[in-house]
Amino acid sequence: MSSFKRKLLLSLCSAATIAMTSQSAFASNWLMLQGTERDGQAPRAKVWGFIQPEFQSTDGTKLQAGGFANQNAIFNQMRPDLKTNEAFNVIRARVGVRGTGMPLDSKVNYFFLAEFGNNGITRQGGGSTKITDASVTLSHIPGARIRIGTFKTPGSEEGLQAIHVFDYINFTGAVNGLLLERFFNGDGSTSNGAGVGCGTTTACANKPNGPVSAFRDTGIQVFDAFQVGDWEHSYAVMYGNGNGISRGDNDDNKETYLYWSSELIFNGSKGPRRQGLKLYLWDQSGKRTLTGAGGTGGAGEYDRDRSGLGVTFRKGQHRAGFEYITADGMIFNGTDGGAVAGSTNNAGTGVASFNVATTGEADGYYLHYGWAPSSAWELDARYDVYNRFTNSTAGERQFTTLTLGMQYFFNKKSRVIVNYEFRDAEAPNAAGGATPNLILDGMDDRLSLQFLAIF
Repeated sequence: MSSFKRKLLLSLCSAATIAMTSQSAFASNWLMLQGTERDGQAPRAKVWGFIQPEFQSTDGTKLQAGGFANQNAIFNQMRPDLKTNEAFNVIRARVGVRGTGMPLDSKVNYFFLAEFGNNGITRQGGGSTKITDASVTLSHIPGARIRIGTFKTPGSEEGLQAIHVFDYINFTGAVNGLLLERFFNGDGSTSNGAGVGCGTTTACANKPNGPVSAFRDTGIQVFDAFQVGDWEHSYAVMYGNGNGISRGDNDDNKETYLYWSSELIFNGSKGPRRQGLKLYLWDQSGKRTLTGAGGTGGAGEYDRDRSGLGVTFRKGQHRAGFEYITADGMIFNGTDGGAVAGSTNNAGTGVASFNVATTGEADGYYLHYGWAPSSAWELDARYDVYNRFTNSTAGERQFTTLTLGMQYFFNKKSRVIVNYEFRDAEAPNAAGGATPNLILDGMDDRLSLQFLAIF
C-alpha cells in the first residue's frame, strides 16, 4: 500500500475519535448537502431542479496531418454530438425530489434526480432520460451515516460539488480525462486497422457502450461530518460497482473510495456557497473488464486507480482553489489521429476509434481564482494542465488551458456565465514538425456561454 493510502486510512480512522468528542456540524459540506436532510426541518418531498442552455464555438480548424488530414478534429467539435464546431444546446435539464420519511422517521432521507438534457449521460445507452441519482441515507448511527444507491462518489472537488454552483462551463483537462469516466467494450487497438477486427465498418468503431459516469457509482457509503470549534472534519468510505450509472456490475470487481476533508468555517456560514478554507484528499481504486467485443481488442481485466488532494478558499470577494490528481492503470487515450470516432481514413482502409491505454500513467492539476466586486458580478480565471500517458515517450500528450470567465447573477437562482478558453496541446517528446504536433497545433480556443436557472 502506498504511503498516500496509509495516511488517508489513518485519517479516516481518526473520525471515530472525533465522533466521541464533538457534535455533528450544522453547516454542511458536499457529502452532507447531497446525502442528508436537516432533522425535523426537511419536508417529506421537495421538488427541485435546474436547466442549463448553452452556446459553444471554436473556429473549426481541420486536422492538419495524419491519415485523417482535412477532416474534422474531434477536439474542435461541440459536445455531445461532435458534428459541428458551434452549436446551441440544452446541456443539462434535471428534475429531482428529495426529503425525509417524517413523521415516521426523520433519520431516513432520500435523494432522486433524473437527467433530460442532451449530454454524455443521455446520448449513450439508448433512451433520452437517465436516472443519475437514487439513494437513501440512514442516520441512526452517531458518526456513521449510511447511504445506499446511486450517487456522486467522494472524490475530486470539481466532480463532487453540485454542478449548478460550478464557476465554469467546461471541466478541467485532468478531471475530464481521468475522472469523467467513459466505458468501452475494448481498447480500440484492432478496430482501426485495415482488414483487422472491424476493418472499414464504421458501426464497429470502438465507442462508449453506455453513459459517462457523471462522477457517480452505485454502492454503499459510510460518512459523516463533525464540528470541532470552527473546524468541520468529514470522512467517507464507499464500496461500489465501479461501473457508472444506469447499469449493474459487469464483473466481480468492486471500487473502493476514500475521502477526508477538514474545513475552517468563517463566521459560521452555511450552505453550498459558504465561506471557509478546506483541505481535502481522496483515493479510488478498482479494476475494469474489457470484452473486446466487435473486434475492438484489449479483452482482459485491468487496474484503474486515481488519487488527489486539494484546497478551496472562499471569503468575502475572493474564491480560490487548487487540486492535484494522479492516475495509474486504465486511462482514456483519445481517438485515432484526432478524428471523430467512426470517421473513415483518407485511404479508405480503416475507421477512427476511441482508444484506452490499459496500463498507463497520468497526472494533472488546476488553479482557480475568482473575484466578486459585487453580489451581481464575478470574474474568474483558471489554469489547468493535464499530462496524459506520461509513462510512454511516444504516447505522452500535454494539454494546457487558461480559462477567463465572467458570471452575472440575476438573483440567487439564475445567472449567465461566459468563458473563453485559451487551449494548447503538444506531444512533448516529438519534434515540432512531427505528425502528432501538427495535429495538436490545430486545437482551437473555445468560446462558451451558458445560462442557469434553478427551481
